[in-house]
Amino acid sequence: MARFIFITGGVVSSLGKGLMAASLAALLQARGYSVRIRKFDPYLNVDPGTMSPYQHGEVYVTDDGAETDLDLGHYERFTGVASRQSDNVTSGRIYKQIIERERRGDYLGATVQVIPHVTDAIKAFAKAETEDLDFVLCEIGGTVGDIESLPFIEAIRQLKNEVGRGNAISIHVTLVPYISAAGELKTKPTQHSVRELAALGVQPDVLVCRCEHPLPPSERAKIALFCNVPAAAVIPALDAKSIYAVPMQYHAEGLDSEVLRAFGIEPGAAPDLGRWVDIVDRLTNPEGEVTVGVVGKYVGLQDAYKSLNEALVHGGIANRVKVNIRWIDAELFEGEQAQVAAALEPCHAILVPGAFGERGAEGKIASVRFARERRVPYFGICFGMQMACVEGARDLAGIAAASSTEFGPTPEPVVGLITEWMGRDGLEKREAQGDLGGTMRLGAYEARLDGNSVVSSIYGGTAITERHRHRYEVNTGYKAALEQGGLVFSGMSPDGTLPEIVERPDHPWFVGVQFHPELKSKPFDPHPLFASFIEAAVKQSRLV
Repeated sequence: MARFIFITGGVVSSLGKGLMAASLAALLQARGYSVRIRKFDPYLNVDPGTMSPYQHGEVYVTDDGAETDLDLGHYERFTGVASRQSDNVTSGRIYKQIIERERRGDYLGATVQVIPHVTDAIKAFAKAETEDLDFVLCEIGGTVGDIESLPFIEAIRQLKNEVGRGNAISIHVTLVPYISAAGELKTKPTQHSVRELAALGVQPDVLVCRCEHPLPPSERAKIALFCNVPAAAVIPALDAKSIYAVPMQYHAEGLDSEVLRAFGIEPGAAPDLGRWVDIVDRLTNPEGEVTVGVVGKYVGLQDAYKSLNEALVHGGIANRVKVNIRWIDAELFEGEQAQVAAALEPCHAILVPGAFGERGAEGKIASVRFARERRVPYFGICFGMQMACVEGARDLAGIAAASSTEFGPTPEPVVGLITEWMGRDGLEKREAQGDLGGTMRLGAYEARLDGNSVVSSIYGGTAITERHRHRYEVNTGYKAALEQGGLVFSGMSPDGTLPEIVERPDHPWFVGVQFHPELKSKPFDPHPLFASFIEAAVKQSRLV
């Protein structure tokens, strides 16, 4: 039977529970254990798919088409274990399932209540598909004390009792603030947070204390005394220079050893952290640096492009260079070409990421034009590929009115809403005016590459599988016109109906993809497109 590790947070949000969970899972993997990480989100949305990136950061998409919390990206990047629909659940999804069952009469006239119906659903989610695992890490979103998280805390209290003391532990991530006026670290917030959690029936076995200054032994002993944990189980968590140094930092503080001891397992030999040592060495000792301009519409919140940011870092790891990311608001380029040049000339490569809606679209088209004319490496992802096609149609194919139906009616719909496509389970259809949530082309789909293309040489083959999240597709009715302008359709869906990749063979590096390759990139296995893109940026940096 799998052992469960429940992870909660206290005092404030944004303490890095997801990063801690990913790091601990990586450490357990390095000791030879099999792991899976799950996220419980207390908000009432069914999933984050309809939420603004400014509200929730990026939406992470799994192979099986789930729109999930961005923490699942951390989980995959640190463990290499592909996340699934069953690894992220929200209060909204649980309540939706319960209400649907109640409407069908599944409860046989019983009064439907938080206990036992909601808590039973949470426990069933936690235990599903865990038979072949050594450890299941379950992160509870939010902060202890939030009203919406109470059913989850109650569920893990029940589950700890059901599976037995030796099969479940609790880790509480908390804040030990430094008061500069007093020159002291303060442990009282941690004490209060643990007391509140214990009042709900969950006693932490390990405390992870986020702090900006080293936690002296005396303060660790004080926290241990008041919070009823061994002093060795009070783990300091200081800021790291890179998130990829965090697993080694937690190991040095004894996190993985204390977790195993809490289960009654002797830690034994040290974990093999060789690949993390190599990653950190490449990050801290680069042989050069490049600047990549990311022209987006959500640049005010970098979590909106979390996987993209990390994939660019991974491209740097592959080439042993530091990647400086210059975040540029696409709206700044609306109608002013001189401004485009001033912002993009310092960049060795340009990337236009995915987005929704018309705002910033003309600025992205201007960025495509700049990259094409100045022969600067260009990478268009999803919306960035679509805008590359619109730019090619307008400027090289003579279709001045080229646009996307996403922006409104147009006589030249180079990009249009896709209403049916072949999915994993056969033909899928969507109404043009239907619900927004869960109605996109989501998850992993196959593509076939032209054997003589740039991208086939990058991938090292002609058959690929990548993750999608979009409603609009490039219209193949314009394929011939675009190819006459030099924009080659080098990747298509297996049935030949949906464009997946475009490229300009006569350009140093110009690739647009309909999918999101950043979702599959890992520090120890950088995505080939990002590795090649940064390699092109390195070559460009030597020309300027």
